[in-house]
Amino acid sequence: MRLRAVAALSAAALALSACASTTESNTGRTATEQLLLARASDRAIEGLVLPLPLGASVFVDDAYFQGEGARYAVSAMRGAISDAGFSLARNRDEANAVFEIRAGALSLEQMRRVFGIPEMRIPINETFNVVSLPELSVYSHRDRVGVAEFSGFLYEAKTGAPLGAITPMIGAYRIRSHKAFMMVSWGQQQAQPGQRDPGSSWKEF
Repeated sequence: MRLRAVAALSAAALALSACASTTESNTGRTATEQLLLARASDRAIEGLVLPLPLGASVFVDDAYFQGEGARYAVSAMRGAISDAGFSLARNRDEANAVFEIRAGALSLEQMRRVFGIPEMRIPINETFNVVSLPELSVYSHRDRVGVAEFSGFLYEAKTGAPLGAITPMIGAYRIRSHKAFMMVSWGQQQAQPGQRDPGSSWKEF
């Protein structure tokens, strides 16, 4: 009877502890990394002003604007130009001026501080075989920073005459996460749907 009871309890435990698995696709950047680059780009182009009369037509030349996340940054810059009161030309022939843009930086930086003994790799023989020692810390924190630096110059579309240079526009966005006793974590980035009133998802330029 006792064996039957143990077997019945084991079967019930197995039934209650059923698990499920999901399949994920892995992109080149994590969602947090993508958010860091996007927010840094947004901050870099805040307050963008061009030395042109309002209403002038501008063609944004992004041929030399390269890097992961570049398409988002270009779109953000086009939005800032439109928001500043200029019109966007579809090609050079329709433009009053060409704005050639370039990226000095569009990437991530990371720094980690540990109060305790950090994770270490120690060579154990002359053939450079190593053994890894785990971290033993009371507290640690990690900073992940998206950094964007954009610049460019402006010239007349028909003559190529210079109109002005745009000084470097720099933006950064930081996420700091904490960990205590190697187990308790807080401060991680969480993207959640926001609450807004109907119609607040757009604005007029």
